[in-house]
Amino acid sequence: MTRLSRRALLGGAVGAAVAGTVGVPLVSGLAGSSSTGTLLTSRVPLPRPFTAPLPVPPVLAPVRADADTDFYEIVQRPATVEILPGVPTTIWGYNGIFPGPTLVSRSGRTTIVRHRNELPVPVVVHLHGGHTPPQHDGYPTDLILPTGTLTGHPDPSGVVARGQRDYEYPLLQRAATLWYHDHRMDFTGPAVWRGLAGFHLVHDSEEDTLPLPRGELDLPLMIADRSFDADGSLRYPSLDPTLLHRPGVQEPYHAGVLGDVILVNGAPWPIADVPAVRHRLRLLNASNARRYRLSLDPPPPGGGALVQIGADGGLLDRPVVHDTIEIAPAQRYDVIVDFGRYRTGQEVTLVNGFGSGTAARVMRFRIGARVPDDTAIPERLSETVPLRRLDAVVTRTMVFQSTGAGWTINGQPFDPQHADVRPQLGSVEIWRLISDFHHPVHLHLSAFQVLSRGTGGPGPYDHGWKDTVDLRPAEEVSVIVRFERYAGRYVFHCHNLEHEDMMMMGNFQTR
Repeated sequence: MTRLSRRALLGGAVGAAVAGTVGVPLVSGLAGSSSTGTLLTSRVPLPRPFTAPLPVPPVLAPVRADADTDFYEIVQRPATVEILPGVPTTIWGYNGIFPGPTLVSRSGRTTIVRHRNELPVPVVVHLHGGHTPPQHDGYPTDLILPTGTLTGHPDPSGVVARGQRDYEYPLLQRAATLWYHDHRMDFTGPAVWRGLAGFHLVHDSEEDTLPLPRGELDLPLMIADRSFDADGSLRYPSLDPTLLHRPGVQEPYHAGVLGDVILVNGAPWPIADVPAVRHRLRLLNASNARRYRLSLDPPPPGGGALVQIGADGGLLDRPVVHDTIEIAPAQRYDVIVDFGRYRTGQEVTLVNGFGSGTAARVMRFRIGARVPDDTAIPERLSETVPLRRLDAVVTRTMVFQSTGAGWTINGQPFDPQHADVRPQLGSVEIWRLISDFHHPVHLHLSAFQVLSRGTGGPGPYDHGWKDTVDLRPAEEVSVIVRFERYAGRYVFHCHNLEHEDMMMMGNFQTR
């Protein structure tokens, strides 16, 4: 008797979604300098870099508002777009675009988003970084069925909705760069690869008082790698049926999927014309598995090109100056770049030190005229209270590793019926995260602070409040977290989406 994987059993719904064969495995070594994944090479001629203008996702307007709530509507649907010049590509998009429209909200003001599913498969929406009640967090089995199954009102349990459902976000949290994406169990990777991702920015009064770049000088940059087939379709590995007859053999994309085209806001290696003033760049790694080591080429005189002001969970206490930034899937870094340090007409490339070939460059900036600049980078950005080790009521150990057939946490694959841990609301816990390969670990509900890497303190990119931490091969990272406000079931998981889909996820039940 042939034993089918859970992914194979559930694959009928999207088996034809994106097809292709896989390329060369690129599993990094212990130095942690690359990515864990399998490279897919495109079969269509690729455009010359730095010819497409940088697009900026449109800001979505609410359909209505009342005294304390803004209401939005988004339709998830297929669309044919032109990502590569002159080449039609079918995507799955929020409102038919990739990235989806940007939502802009105020801290403490409720946002309700109605998602209608006109795709051929079920979907789930997760507001990544949102401090959200469990029924609106996007649990992997809380499905929105396609509109063709619309036979009445949504299931009152909130587990399955028919055709559409409302997600309510109280946003009782700090200003931060959040993003939303599909989160369906076993199929997050192909859904996000096809386009289901967008920004959700939260502002607050603390941030309003700072003289940071605003408006057109505040650029959200969604970085994502993709590959394309000869007909222009998005190339993603389908299941190889022959593997189902070879027990114990890994699926070929077991390690993760890496593309050879770098997209920024959905455009391949774009170029942005920028005035010679400070800009705020909201860097988001929306790739399935690829890590980036970002820097500017050439660097500005004196170095210190990237001044970090924010992390996943909002503003840092103080700015941190970097020449390079390492960013794993799902992480966000808000940085200030002063293009006034370059000469007018100069071209500056955002490069990827972890990439080679087509993946070595990300985008380019062309420096324009000098104009008055009334922005500044304050020495003090925010006031936050660090969590203390002595406040922790328990220390837990989570081991992220491969068993050969799949990816596990503490040796166990994901089981929606099992609660791995049950934190008490209001309690502080320390989690020791231990890896075999690269694992960007994401915790739903609550942001955390990094206490240590190995025997040392936090790393150079571990500042501030985070919801995703980059574990490198054979590394141990300790984080400290307080579970607050909402009781219910949430997940924590690796945000290499192929690892997540192959069961590297666990449940925690706040009470």
